[in-house]
Amino acid sequence: MSAYTQPIYVAAILFVILALLVFVPWLVYTYRKYNYLPLSITVITFSFIFYFLAALFLVLLPLPEVRDTCSIQKPDTQHFSLRPFQFAVNTFDNSGIVLSQPSTYMQLFKQPSFFQALFNFFLLLPFGVYLRYFFQEKKYWKKALVFTFLLTLFYEVTQVTGIYGIYNCAYRIFDVDDLLLNTTGGLLGFFIAPVVLSLFPSKQKVNEKANGLLAHDEVKTMSVLLALIIDLFITKIISTIIISLSYNNEISDFVVNTVVLFVLFFVVPLFWSGNTFGTKVMRFRYESKFSKAETNKRLFKRFGAIYVTYFITGIARILNNLAVPMDFPYYKASVFLSLGAWVIYFILTTVLLFHILLVLFSKGKRRFYFDEASDLYTTRKN
Repeated sequence: MSAYTQPIYVAAILFVILALLVFVPWLVYTYRKYNYLPLSITVITFSFIFYFLAALFLVLLPLPEVRDTCSIQKPDTQHFSLRPFQFAVNTFDNSGIVLSQPSTYMQLFKQPSFFQALFNFFLLLPFGVYLRYFFQEKKYWKKALVFTFLLTLFYEVTQVTGIYGIYNCAYRIFDVDDLLLNTTGGLLGFFIAPVVLSLFPSKQKVNEKANGLLAHDEVKTMSVLLALIIDLFITKIISTIIISLSYNNEISDFVVNTVVLFVLFFVVPLFWSGNTFGTKVMRFRYESKFSKAETNKRLFKRFGAIYVTYFITGIARILNNLAVPMDFPYYKASVFLSLGAWVIYFILTTVLLFHILLVLFSKGKRRFYFDEASDLYTTRKN
C-alpha cells in the first residue's frame, strides 16, 4: 500500500509549495480575465495540478537508491514488454479461475496483475475528465485520445530511459499494456466527464457573469486589493534598489519610501489618467466622475490616506527599534515609548487586517478606507 500512499504524500507536499507560490499570480490572472474569482475554475485548476503531480509520482516513485541501476539488475533483465494483453495472461494463468464456474471469479481479486492493470486503467481516467472540461465538446474525443496517448507514452519513455539518463538502466519496464490501459481509461474519462462536470457551472456561465460585470463597469474589491499589493510590491523593489545604492539607516529608508510612495501613488496616476502600475495590471483605473482638477485633488487624498498608515507604522517601527543605553537619563521613558510604539503598531495592523476582511466579505457594500476617504471610483472604461 505504501507504493501508492508515499507518492501521493510527496505530491501533496509539493502541491502545497506550488500552490503558495502561484496563488497570488493566479488571483491576478483570474481577476484580470473575469473580474471575479470563479470557484469552479479555481477548484478545477488547482485539483488538476495536484492530480498531475500525484500521477507523475505514482509512475516514478519509489526511486532507486543508487544511480547505477545496471549493477543491481541481472544481465538478462528485460526492459520491454511489447506483447499486448499480457496482463490478462498473467492474471488468468495459474489463478484457479474457470470461466464456466462463477464461484472461482473471486480468485481474480487475489491476483497482483489484476490490480496493477486496474490501477493503470484508472490512472489517466481523471485526465480525460479534465480534457473534457478544457475541450467542452464531445466531438473533440480524437484530440483527447491523442493527448492521453502522448501523456502515457511520456510516462513509459521516462521510465525506460531511467528518467532520461539520471539512472544508467531502466528501473521499470516499457509496457505496451500500460499504453493501452492508460489510454482507454483516459478516453472513458472524457466520455463520462459530464456526470462530474455537472457539479460545476459551465465555462459559458462563467463568461456570462464576467461579461455582466464588465457591462455594469463593476470592479470587485479583490481586484482593488491586488492592485494595491502590486503597487506596494513595486514600491518595495524601487526603494530597496535606491537604498542599496545609498547610505543605509532608518531615517534615509523612511525618506526614500516616502518619496517613492508619493511618486507611485500620486504622480503616476496624475499623469496616467488615474492609472497606477497595479491598476493597469488589473485593468481598471480611478476617476472622480467630476472635473480633471477634482480627480487630481482626490488622487492626492488617496495617496494621503495610504501614506498616513505607512507614516504611523513607520514611526512606530523606528521608535520600537531605538537602541538606548541603560545609563541614559531617560532610559525608562524610552522603554515605555518603545512598548507604546509596539502596541500602536500591533493595533493598527490588526485593525487593517480586520478592515480588509470586512471589505472583501461585504459583497461590494463597503470600500477600502483609502477609496472611501478620497471618494474615488473605479472604472474599466478608458
